[in-house]
Order: sequence, then C-alpha cells, then structure tokens
Amino acid sequence: MSAVKKAINDHEHLATLQSYYAEHRVLPSYARLMSLLGFASKSAVKKVLERLEGMDMLERTPDGDWAPSERFFDRAIATQPVPAGMPISADSDVHEQITIDRFLIQQPNKTVLIRVKGDSMVNAGIHDGDLAVVERKTEATQGDIVVAVVDDQFTLKTLARDKDGYHLLPANPNFPVIRPNGRLEIFGVLVGLVRKYQ
Repeated sequence: MSAVKKAINDHEHLATLQSYYAEHRVLPSYARLMSLLGFASKSAVKKVLERLEGMDMLERTPDGDWAPSERFFDRAIATQPVPAGMPISADSDVHEQITIDRFLIQQPNKTVLIRVKGDSMVNAGIHDGDLAVVERKTEATQGDIVVAVVDDQFTLKTLARDKDGYHLLPANPNFPVIRPNGRLEIFGVLVGLVRKYQ
C-alpha cells in the first residue's frame, strides 16, 4: 500500500475512532476495532494505532492503555469565514485544525461553564440554555459581560458605571438596570459562549 493511500486510510480510521469515542466516551477494544476497521488481526490494528500515535492523535496511559490525545479533539475550521451577507466561493479543501476547548478556554483552572437561565441578555446574543464560558476573576472593565453577585444573588449582565457608581445592564428592554443596595462583587467575566441548536 502506498504511503498516500495509507495516510488517507489512517484519517478514515481516526474519524471512525472519533465517532465511536463521541458516542461511548471510551476507545474501542482491539476486538471491536478489528470489526470497525475491517482488519483480521490485532497486529494490523496495533499498527494503525501506532501510526495515529505518531500523528499525536493517540497516546499511551501509564498503564499502557490507548487514550485520546489533546489533538484527537481537533476539528477542522475553514480558513475563509462564512459571510452573513453575500455568498462567496467555497474551497472545501482549505482548512486548519482547532481544538474547541483551547479556542474558548485560555486558563482551564480558572474557567467554569455556567448555564444561562432567562432572556435578560438576549439582545447581546445570549439565550436561555446557552453555556456561558466564564473566567473567574474579581475585577472587570466597564462594558465586560460579567457574572456578578449583587445582594447575594448571581446574575449575568454588562458591567457599567456612572456618577452613582457601578451597576449592571441587561440586554433586553423588558428588564431593569440593577443597582446594588449593598455590595456588587465580580465572580467572573464572560469569555465565550456555547450553544447547541439540535
């Protein structure tokens, strides 16, 4: 088998592993891999796994088991953005790889996902059920969308300041501006948003 054909097959094998992992949250056994990849021997499966390890898609645990590497979760991203206006020509072969977690989260140890409840920020594109990617910090800048604690209640709003002090702005005219009766504390700053449509 040519090197080119082998590389194409390995990408197909990787896609099979990624689909299996997405459904089961574990890599398949050797016996299952033989069936999934169409091989008659464990040694052929092992060679595929070793090639994927060489591509940094798989790695070995301290116990010697196979596990997904960080690159296993890379997804293709088009180098050309999709306009929301006039169409542009598409080049489906041009793409780079990106890990969504790495794209959204710069400081994993300080980041938390918080599910949004309600529609007070809908005009900022934040909807009920979205996952807010929030970086924990106690300071924020005016205009930041923050998770704040106001009078012992958590809320997601835009931080603002005027002559009367700091306050929180909704992004929906049906909701009032929040001015704290007591203390306003910053829990974290919104750095990303995750929404699932289906």
